Amino acid sequence: LVVVGRGTNDPDANSNISKLARMLWEGMGLGWAEAAFSGVAHPPVDAALMRSAALGFRRIVVFPYFLFTGVLVKRIYAQTDTVAALFPEIEFVKALYLRDHEGVLGTFRDRVVELGDGQPAMNCQLCKYRTQIVGYERDAGTPQTGHHHHVRGIGTDGHHHHHK
Repeated sequence: LVVVGRGTNDPDANSNISKLARMLWEGMGLGWAEAAFSGVAHPPVDAALMRSAALGFRRIVVFPYFLFTGVLVKRIYAQTDTVAALFPEIEFVKALYLRDHEGVLGTFRDRVVELGDGQPAMNCQLCKYRTQIVGYERDAGTPQTGHHHHVRGIGTDGHHHHHK
């Protein structure tokens, strides 16, 4: 999976695309996911596609993370076609951009209601303990737990005697 964002000179905005790619990779059990950018950030779309092709996958899905179509989405699809021509043995799938998908519209409505009620959600809205996320459905609503319970020794909860 290659998730393509706009790409700006704002590292925080760019990191959100990387985070999304990682969440889709882990949540959907994909073989690999990579972030790419159509703007000034790196890696650009063609470089990310070339790197993904070099990894030997039989199929590469290109997902433009955009609300609207336009010149950038068309450019992403054109770059995909160019790289696909170099690798006829690989299936390149051009996924749709977000558009007016009901999930997008529903999330927008939820955020507007939260603002109107004076209860905007914290930026932990994608925490697997708060929201049902693909691949982590059973964790939603459960108490948050540590993930290092396999660690034993000095500095862990089970280590009670003192060292001199």
